[in-house]
Formats: sequence, structure tokens, C-alpha cells
Amino acid sequence: MTIAVIAIQGNVEEHIHAIKQAMQKQKLDEEIVPVKHKGTIPYCNGIVLPGGESTTLCRLMKREGIDIEIIDAAKQNKPILATCAGLISLAKSGGKQARKTKQHLLGIMDIEVDRNSFGRQGDSFEVPIHISFLDTPYNAVFIRAPKIVRVGKNVEVIARFGEDIVGAKQQNIIGLAFHPELTDDLRIHQYYLQLVQENTS
Repeated sequence: MTIAVIAIQGNVEEHIHAIKQAMQKQKLDEEIVPVKHKGTIPYCNGIVLPGGESTTLCRLMKREGIDIEIIDAAKQNKPILATCAGLISLAKSGGKQARKTKQHLLGIMDIEVDRNSFGRQGDSFEVPIHISFLDTPYNAVFIRAPKIVRVGKNVEVIARFGEDIVGAKQQNIIGLAFHPELTDDLRIHQYYLQLVQENTS
């Protein structure tokens, strides 16, 4: 099995490290491929979409033709893990901000997001939250994080911070407003790898 990590910007190395650690814990032998150009994603079993700056991320994915390949992968129900700006890029709607900047979104997850909902870089914080598929609280790292303001009928809310939705799942797509790659807790990446295994077998 092969996992594609979109390597245009964001915490690429941190995600790769977390996936490797999770694979070791689960005794898996999978290949991790950093992707900057089109042509690789169709041969991968799963996709990880790191954070960064969402407008730039979406623009570069479109320029490289990666956006179409991710959309096709989603249609094939290949598992996708998207964090922070990655979550924004998956959304059907980015709200007023996205419309104002004419931001190109992939539109594969039936959600609307509010970008930078939790403030600027200096307002970053870490807080324990409950995630539906985990037994105990997870210390989530928020950095200029978005929040989800609307979910479609086929989207499951998997995490909240207070009343705000910060995690959602649509079939094999997981979208998170926070950064699981910046903690030592591997449970989210382990859960994602389980989805890839189940979808591949």
C-alpha cells in the first residue's frame, strides 16, 4: 500500500514522520510518497493533505493538476486525511472569505468552513477534545484554525471544541481543523491507516 502526502506546503515532514511511527506501531509495511506534481496519486491507496495557507495550497494544487486527481480519488472512496488548510481545501464552501478571494476549493466534502476562525498564529493553543473514534481525550493543536459551520446530511461530526465543529468524516474522508502531526499521540494517524487497510483489502 502507498500513502501520498501532498508536499506543496505545510507540515509535510511532520505528517510523514507521524505516519511512519503509526505504521511501526501497527507493524505495517507501507510506502509514503511526497507528491508535488500530478501522476502519482492515481497509484496511491490513500492521501494526506497537510495544512499551510489554504489559498496558496489550492492554487498550487490546481496549477499542478493535483486537484483533479484528488477529486477522482475521493470518487473512488480512497481514504483522505486533511488537516487545517487541507480541511478548507476539501470543503464545498469556504464562506464569505473564499467567495471574496475567489478561492478554488476541491468541493469533495459537504461542509462549509470559516477560515482562521480561532485567530492568528499568535493565538495558537493546545486543548483536550473528544473525538468520536477515540476512547480518551485527544490533545489537539490549533494554529490559525478554521471551524466547520455547516455539515451535510452524509457528514458525521467527529470532534468539537466547545460548540464549534473541528472534525468531520464523510465516508473515508477525515477533515480536521487541528494538527495531529504536531503531537506524539498517533491515534488519529493509526485510525486513518486502518481505513486505508480496510479499503485496500
